[in-house]
Amino acid sequence: MNEPLNEEQQRQEAAPEEVTQDVCAEAVCDAQPCSENNEVEQLKTKLAELEDKYLRANADFDNIKRRLEKEKMQAISYAHEVFARDLLPVIDALEMALVAGKNTEIDSTELLGKVKEGLELTIEQFRKAFEKHGIELVESEGGFDPNVHEAVMQLESEEKQSGEILQVFQKGYKIKDRILRPAMVSIAK
Repeated sequence: MNEPLNEEQQRQEAAPEEVTQDVCAEAVCDAQPCSENNEVEQLKTKLAELEDKYLRANADFDNIKRRLEKEKMQAISYAHEVFARDLLPVIDALEMALVAGKNTEIDSTELLGKVKEGLELTIEQFRKAFEKHGIELVESEGGFDPNVHEAVMQLESEEKQSGEILQVFQKGYKIKDRILRPAMVSIAK
C-alpha cells in the first residue's frame, strides 16, 4: 500500500540524494577553485611577463629612435667634413703664395712667374678635390643644352651654326647628375 508520503517523509527520502549532490558539488567546487586560482595566478604571472617585455621593447625602440635621430643630425652637420679637409691644401697653397709675394728679395718678373706657377698648381689641387667628390666641369663644346648651359647672349656668327656655343663667360659645374651652376655662354643666332 502506497500511502501518500507526508512532507517529512518526502524530505527524508530525498535527503540522501540531496546530501550526495551537495557533497559532490562541494567536492567539485573545492577542486575548481584550486585549479582556477592556480590558472588565474599563472595568467597574471604571464601577463606581468608580457607587460615587462613590451615595456622593455618599447624603451629599446625609443632609445634606437633617439640614437638614429642624433646620428642623422650629426651626419647632416658634418656632411662636408671630408670635402673641406680635401680643400685645406688648396688654402695652404694660396696662403704660401701671399707670403711669397711679400718677399721683396725676389725680382718682380721672377715673382710673377712663381705666382703664376703657384696659381696653376692651386687650380689643379681644386680640380683633384672636385674630382674626388664627384664635381665635374660642364662640357661647353658643341651645341647649346638648356639643361646645363645658360645663354646670356646671342650673336651672329659665320663660323658656327645656330645654337652652337660661341664663348664661355663662366664655367659650369655639376655634382654627379645634378647641376651646381650652369655654364654662362653666348650662342650663335
